[in-house]
Amino acid sequence: MIENLRTEVEQICKSCGNDRTKMMDIVRQVQEKFGQVSSEAMDVISQSVNCTRVEVESVVSFYAFLSKTSKGKVVIRLCNDVVDKMAGLTPVAEAFKKELGIDFGQTTPDGKITLEYTPCIGMCDQAPAALVNDEVVTYLSTDKVKELVADIRKHYDPNKLKHRLGDGNNATDLVHSCVHNGIRKKGRVIFSEYKQEAGLRNALAVSPVEVINEVKNARLRGRGGAGFPTGMKWQFTRAAEGTKKYILCNADEGEPGTFKDRVILTERADMLFEGMTIGGYAIGAESGILYLRGEYAYLRKLLEKVLKDRRDKNLLGKDILGRKGFNFDISIQMGAGAYICGEETALISSCEGLRGDPKTRPPFPAQKGYMGCPSAVNNVETLCCVARILEMGAAWFAEVGSKGSPSTKLLSVSGDCRLPGVYEFPFGIKVSDLLKEVGADDAQAVLVGGPSGQIIGPNDYKRTICYDDLATGGAVVVFGPERDMVKIAAEYMDFFVEESCGYCTPCRVGNVLLKKYLDKILDGKGEPSDLDFLKSLGESIKLTSRCGLGQTSPNPVLTTLKNFRSAYESKVKPAENKFQPTFDIKKAVAVHESIANRKSVIFTE
Repeated sequence: MIENLRTEVEQICKSCGNDRTKMMDIVRQVQEKFGQVSSEAMDVISQSVNCTRVEVESVVSFYAFLSKTSKGKVVIRLCNDVVDKMAGLTPVAEAFKKELGIDFGQTTPDGKITLEYTPCIGMCDQAPAALVNDEVVTYLSTDKVKELVADIRKHYDPNKLKHRLGDGNNATDLVHSCVHNGIRKKGRVIFSEYKQEAGLRNALAVSPVEVINEVKNARLRGRGGAGFPTGMKWQFTRAAEGTKKYILCNADEGEPGTFKDRVILTERADMLFEGMTIGGYAIGAESGILYLRGEYAYLRKLLEKVLKDRRDKNLLGKDILGRKGFNFDISIQMGAGAYICGEETALISSCEGLRGDPKTRPPFPAQKGYMGCPSAVNNVETLCCVARILEMGAAWFAEVGSKGSPSTKLLSVSGDCRLPGVYEFPFGIKVSDLLKEVGADDAQAVLVGGPSGQIIGPNDYKRTICYDDLATGGAVVVFGPERDMVKIAAEYMDFFVEESCGYCTPCRVGNVLLKKYLDKILDGKGEPSDLDFLKSLGESIKLTSRCGLGQTSPNPVLTTLKNFRSAYESKVKPAENKFQPTFDIKKAVAVHESIANRKSVIFTE
């Protein structure tokens, strides 16, 4: 058995060129083949790619979809995001436990099915949802769980699951998924009609510098949330020293409540790859990488087919569209379940076959990125905007929007609203107008920008969604009047505690302390002084953390403290005696009473 494992793992490594930088591809294939990346497999991998054993294990232990211990042939990952809980996760989870006869984190006695929880899988508009290996199952109910488990037990092949098909490319043989796109409002940029390859042809008709200037004139800012000017990023990358350069597309859409990139990948892959190709031409790159989150593996066949078709049409490859010397191609790098890889330097680490640890900046990726070479990392939506800018012109792109935020923005809307889905609005839309569009007139709170953004209340509904006011990568979650905002903050902090890479102390320890004090308040043991402590600690974590995760992770606490102070104050009260409410004096002296063989005469009933 061990010899057979060695042979097969060696073959997997060989198929990846025995290249250590292909570590993610290697360990993913081993996981899929054997249901784990065992200690023996790690030994073989380290020998085959000529790296230390600890390098392999550091990767395997980092990503949620990889495991050192055996999992079932079928792994059911039920999403336990806040929105899924709001949509009725609890009875669904109980149904899975009942039908499988196991608890979460366990495998059935026959070793065939493993049941786990997982964070947001990009299906908040059709929650509760789950991944069955790579297959997505949406709109789960207790009845559907019963049918699903019975179906799995007939064949133990998630590809054979019976379900209705979604719309658009979801219904094609390449995807064959029950996911629906949920496009509620088509704007003028992403989901409108466009002339394929017109943008690329226009780009190749001018110099790379002129392409960058056109993007700068359009005032395009990154659609991933940070809002850095795209043309400036490309200018820095092109000017950086080094003959080899890369353009990377960040399709690791892991922010809870975000799913608009999922729809772009499904319906506008050509536009995305056109934007990447234009970017490659602009910065002088010959290679592009699409970093696709593991939760979207069900889209990989479709994306690979689109890439193949583009190569066949000379839209990728050598001398693209007859432009001598412009050689550019795109590969797909799969993730394996790590929210931190949405941070651009962590994404680069993962592409290099390492743990998804953020890198210290400076140097910035434009100076020293993938494999130490100048690299531009752009969001999915950003690159689609590039294709439209080169097709229609900078002036057309900037015709709508607000003063500091031109054009449109895709928003993923979910939670307590009648019409969840993807909306494309011009920048500058008021939150109140957005709530009317999505059917959420009684909203108690709105989360703009995901947990790393802001949770606002009715007093802020006249504010606008744009980079100069309420910036967002796309996530908008609505909370109705019955929701406990302190509990919501605690649940989001639970997510950040789990997803922190653990590199720096403020994030690794500080988030745990924030969660601890929120739990204390929710347990009815909070004191008024705890609120000041939460604020002070949260601000310290933001100021001293190494990367964007820690710099934004306290936001659920800080913004609810600011905007929903009364929710906290109603749960705290001054201590009735000199002891902390969380300190049980009787329990503390019990051991000593046992030793002294008598009861305390001070701390009596």
